[in-house]
Amino acid sequence: MSPYSHETVLLQEATAGLNITGNGTYVDCTYGRGGHSAEIIKQLNEHGHLYAFDSDQEAIEAGRERFAAEAKVTLTQGNFRDAPAKLDTYGVDGVNGVLFDLGVSSPQLDDKSRGFSYRGDEPLDMRMDRQQALTAEEIVHTWPFESLVHIISRYGEEKFAKPIARAIETERGKNKITSTEQLAELIKKAIPAATRRSGGHPAKRTFQALRIAVNDELQAFEDALTAFIAKLELEGRIAVITFHSLEDAIAKRTLNTYCRTPELPSGLPVIPEHMKPTMKWVNKKTIVPAHEEIERNRRARSARLRIVEKIR
Repeated sequence: MSPYSHETVLLQEATAGLNITGNGTYVDCTYGRGGHSAEIIKQLNEHGHLYAFDSDQEAIEAGRERFAAEAKVTLTQGNFRDAPAKLDTYGVDGVNGVLFDLGVSSPQLDDKSRGFSYRGDEPLDMRMDRQQALTAEEIVHTWPFESLVHIISRYGEEKFAKPIARAIETERGKNKITSTEQLAELIKKAIPAATRRSGGHPAKRTFQALRIAVNDELQAFEDALTAFIAKLELEGRIAVITFHSLEDAIAKRTLNTYCRTPELPSGLPVIPEHMKPTMKWVNKKTIVPAHEEIERNRRARSARLRIVEKIR
């Protein structure tokens, strides 16, 4: 197996959930290695089009090579936060479907130069977009103790955020922390031995927190999701695949705002038009990978899919 192999998570469930029409306009906000994009393109006719975005230049370059002869796709390097505005420059006023597949792709995790993995000796980078200045190493070495505690606790949901941040602060005062292996070992020592025996790798939550902070992932997602709701055509759909509780909470809260009827004043005979929901849930419960997919691809085990449709 290639070190950069990638299996698309919830491929059929997500693309089927978009209810694709042949002449529609669709957006893949997280191109990755093009699994979802390829499935969408297959269902488009000569009048349909897919706009695919990714912060990672390597992903976009791979996509341009893969779809070099395909006129139905436009690939753009950039954060999905900027995708709605970029579509305006392409003359796209409305879209029929939008897909978010959040998190890190397998090629990014497996590429030893990217620094996303706590298993191995890699540079402390963690940038989705290698053109940006902020890296994990800069956060580790320059952010104050209080800020480290905040991101490790908030983005990593790590209850040992303070001792981990203190260990980082102490170590960086003596030695430069430049590799994922150094940082992972530091985190491991900061967590009580009894706790380390369960719950996966002890560095997992802190590495997640650093990655989210480096790429401003949660705020970028919320901004993009809200903007695309406004850009969605009637009966258009948004499908969101998340991999941890913070992403899923943003998706649920933001989409619920548009799917829920607000509390009405007592005695109001009918719901005023301006108070009716503009979206509806397509799937009442989150869709999760089948057992067979999880057995085949362990990285799929935490995936959750939510789908909404514009009704007004």
